[in-house]
Amino acid sequence: MKLLVTGGAGFIGSAVVRQAIAAGHEVVNLDALTYAACLDNVASVADHPGYAFEHADIRDRTALDRVFATHRPDAVMHLAAESHVDRSIDGPGSFIETNVMGTFHLLEAARAYWTAQGKPESFRFHHISTDEVFGSLGPEGQFTESTPYDPRSPYSASKAGSDHLVRAWSETYGLPVVLTNCSNNYGPYHFPEKLIPVVILNALAGKPLPIYGDGSNVRDWLYVEDHAEALLLVVQQGAVGRSYNIGGENERTNLQLVQTLCAILDDRRPRAEGSYADLTTFVTDRPGHDARYAIDPTRIREELGWRPSVTVEEGLARTVDWYLVNEPWWRALQARQGVGERLGVSA
Repeated sequence: MKLLVTGGAGFIGSAVVRQAIAAGHEVVNLDALTYAACLDNVASVADHPGYAFEHADIRDRTALDRVFATHRPDAVMHLAAESHVDRSIDGPGSFIETNVMGTFHLLEAARAYWTAQGKPESFRFHHISTDEVFGSLGPEGQFTESTPYDPRSPYSASKAGSDHLVRAWSETYGLPVVLTNCSNNYGPYHFPEKLIPVVILNALAGKPLPIYGDGSNVRDWLYVEDHAEALLLVVQQGAVGRSYNIGGENERTNLQLVQTLCAILDDRRPRAEGSYADLTTFVTDRPGHDARYAIDPTRIREELGWRPSVTVEEGLARTVDWYLVNEPWWRALQARQGVGERLGVSA
């Protein structure tokens, strides 16, 4: 199967690229190489005969048409997106342009290509989204595929908009689509502005470990390689027009997560005095911070036989170990614009 992966130099996209090549697929990696992208993420497959890279922007319809005509993919896996909530608070425009308009242009390019090929039933447009489109949960309950949309941030609103576009292109034009909404990902190659790498890298530098509010916000944590496995399964076996929620079955409060990371770091690289947990600092919460996300993964488990294989404790240990031995990778990214700064406080 030849896959066109958008955003394949990003965190989740690169995991998909690496796993797809390992599974014997051909991959065309289309990425605009914005601030959160890094070609080092796919260096291990860059010389593989089944891998090709296209430096292009999903907002550029001419470039998209060229890529489709040149590579003739069997499926699109659309992961390219602006994804950092705090950045969306400070600058929502780029999120609308990339996540909404970019998805529109990609859908139109895919539809034109699919139509020119005679509308093959085997073609798939797989749109990868987030659980944040569903809003915020109370102490009980989980998001299902039928949960009403209730986005609370510019980021989640832009992803909700892209989800709706994909469904509309399926209903109106018959484009064969599948959709997935995932919980919070973590693991190797996680860009250094997100919570888990921030905690690891601040701890190693002896800096405060910032936790929004009182640390009671709950997330369901999904190891990125588990997620990539699920995505490849959905693009091959998911029912056309169907959406699948992908969760890690690993709910933790932010405070619990930080405490677990500190305990791992205490074991792997002890401080001269005390615990890394002594660096924990509670900071002013961000605007519109959702209280809790939780995924009900029943559909993907029952229909496709998938469930996560990595517990959050195991996955965090793997992640810490990866950062400890890949300092050149994260040092280079820390120098990029906005990384290490407190964002999302301008509301």
